[in-house]
Amino acid sequence: MALPLLAVVQSSSAFIPSANSPGAATKKTWGVTKTTLSETTGDDDSFADVPLVRLLGLHRMQKKLRKYKRQSDQGSQTSMPIAETSTPAAATTSGKSVSRLIIAGAPASGKGTQCEMITKKYGVVHLSTGDMLRAAVAEKTEVGILAQEYMDAGKLVPDEVIIGVVKDRLAQKDCIENGWLLDGFPRTPAQAAALSEAGITADCFLFLNVPDEVLVERVVGRRTDPETGKIYHMTFSPPEDEAILARLEQRSDDTEEKVKVRLEQFHANVDAVKGSYTDIIVEINGTDKPANVALAVEEAIVSKISA
Repeated sequence: MALPLLAVVQSSSAFIPSANSPGAATKKTWGVTKTTLSETTGDDDSFADVPLVRLLGLHRMQKKLRKYKRQSDQGSQTSMPIAETSTPAAATTSGKSVSRLIIAGAPASGKGTQCEMITKKYGVVHLSTGDMLRAAVAEKTEVGILAQEYMDAGKLVPDEVIIGVVKDRLAQKDCIENGWLLDGFPRTPAQAAALSEAGITADCFLFLNVPDEVLVERVVGRRTDPETGKIYHMTFSPPEDEAILARLEQRSDDTEEKVKVRLEQFHANVDAVKGSYTDIIVEINGTDKPANVALAVEEAIVSKISA
């Protein structure tokens, strides 16, 4: 089956392996286990570009990518954009129609918490780019196989491949029938433009606004229970169980120095991304209590969907 037209853009996005990937190591410091990834990887909150460290296999991947682009161009002559072929937006229990949502915010802005609440309330499909890439690779789709070539070599997954993964996922039955929530994507102006060119439009763009000093405090205090995956905060929500406290892990990039670098990367692109969604964007104060933020999110969604 031919793939629809994908915008060819110049920037790239890195696929981020999990802490269980080969090359990950752990060490204990002051009773806390720190997980350290190789310098060519990042975290699930960031798809920031990473310099290519090897050229081995690059020619072969570029050849595959050129073939993929040609097939995409041919497919665009007979394919229709998602926005034109999708079924009507799903109805919520409150009678409001909700279909296509995007949520954005800096690392530790509270996207994860709000995504859980949005998904539970509206029944939309929660989608993160990392999860979609991993699923495409596991399912051995055409774009998944192509993405695997880059990931196996520790290289960047180009935007045109990522957009292909996103578009394939949004065309699946559950997204068409229930609507979707893109979590932290697009991250760059090029990705936003590629979504638009691919016919992928949203009804509401939610932006969680949190000052940098608050974000740094949130990130530096984060700890993860490796057995349950639950995230704690040493200041705001520490575990009461001493056994849990003893096994908590801190991600290697959850330091003040590294989070400031990530925030610089975030700010370098976010204004331009927001500019691509001026008609549907709603900025929300992310420093409030999660329940209050959720109420603001609900009001924003209802206002845009109703409009």
